[in-house]
Amino acid sequence: MASEGDRALIAHLLRRFGLGATEEELDRLSALGFARAVDSLLSESDEGTAAIGPERFVGENGRLNPAGAVAWWTLHLVTTRRVLREKLTVFWHNHFATSLAKVGAPLMAGQIETLRSLALGRFPDLLGAIARDPAMLVWLDGAQNVRGRPNENFARELLELFTIGIGSYSEQDVREAARAFTGWSLRRIPSGPLGPSARFQFRPAFHDDGEKTVLGQTGRLGGDDVLSLLCDRPETSRRIVRRFFEWFVFPNPDDATVERFARRYRESEMDARALVREIALSGEFRSSKARRAIVKSPLDFVVPTLRQCRLGERLLPEVPAEGPLPRRLIAPLQAAAQAMRAMGMALMAPPDVAGWEGGESWISSAAMAERLRWATTLLGGLGRALPAAFFSSDLGLDQREPEALARRLASLFDAPPMPELEGWMAEAAAKRRAEGARSMAEAAAKVLFGSPAFQRC
Repeated sequence: MASEGDRALIAHLLRRFGLGATEEELDRLSALGFARAVDSLLSESDEGTAAIGPERFVGENGRLNPAGAVAWWTLHLVTTRRVLREKLTVFWHNHFATSLAKVGAPLMAGQIETLRSLALGRFPDLLGAIARDPAMLVWLDGAQNVRGRPNENFARELLELFTIGIGSYSEQDVREAARAFTGWSLRRIPSGPLGPSARFQFRPAFHDDGEKTVLGQTGRLGGDDVLSLLCDRPETSRRIVRRFFEWFVFPNPDDATVERFARRYRESEMDARALVREIALSGEFRSSKARRAIVKSPLDFVVPTLRQCRLGERLLPEVPAEGPLPRRLIAPLQAAAQAMRAMGMALMAPPDVAGWEGGESWISSAAMAERLRWATTLLGGLGRALPAAFFSSDLGLDQREPEALARRLASLFDAPPMPELEGWMAEAAAKRRAEGARSMAEAAAKVLFGSPAFQRC
């Protein structure tokens, strides 16, 4: 049997590299010990799951709309067993920030599937796929990048945000890189399974095949040549590792730490699986400095609570074998997506090309009001999208004794061990005793969801 220390460390692993720590996952992985739990998390992310495709969310008009695309991804988030792969899909979505604000839902769904399939692979493969991704080509105007009139949007973000970063290139490098990507375009598909779509197409007639110099390398460079140059630069591995640390370990890692992990990342040919293992087993990740050190994003706040309440287990058996999902199953997913949006994180719609700012920006006064409201939404059946029986006795939330209910909620939602906090939760529950168990649970959950300690994972 695992010690309390091992169990706490595995909960930390699941909060960072999973989609929250459910009691069932904790029990199962704690029996393995920490190192084998890391192995299990990695191996499970390769297992096949019964995927429900975005075509099941197509509307009566034969098109996937933005709300349907977001509901589809939310379903994945609350039901998948491949939690590491899905968490990294979110990470790469933020890194290669692309938005429904400009890109159609079918293309955005396609990009998410690309990110998911390559999330644990080599960065050069992922970068090459994203450079050809139809959503990215629309988002950064790649289809308008032609010989004689190069469009610099993609080349600029490629250098500034996706790879080497500001300070590592010149404006001339941007201009020359843009020329290398001329002719990387789209072929429109008027009617597909999700509605109008597109696929990548290279158009030689629009490509500038002349000599170019990018980052000191001269030749008749094409787009793939530039991508290779960028992946070979140590600044790229450092940038990826720093972002990994800030998402999964702790903010502001020092340069020496970044360089140590970046070197190992380069030695693995920039393999995300190797980087996850290296970081998860490191002293930095297991240190007290890393525990509860990162402010929860809205996704980290909402999705774990849904999984901890077994929403996925309740929805999947109701999914019909074929055809569109019924409204009653989509409604709770949309309620969850709306809550994340209200907290500042609209899936598939990051605010700009740099992605979400993260950190303390997640807990503004307006966002905290929405986090408190989530207790009412969640325990009220996701805005009445679920029947009253959703919170049945198997979750243990039908207790009428305030102290026991507070302990149960703290365990269910993986709260930090704080007797004082549980005491405040019990007090809030006791004041609502006359209104019944659900009202008591809601009052206690509001105290928990609004507490400073619960805002960090």
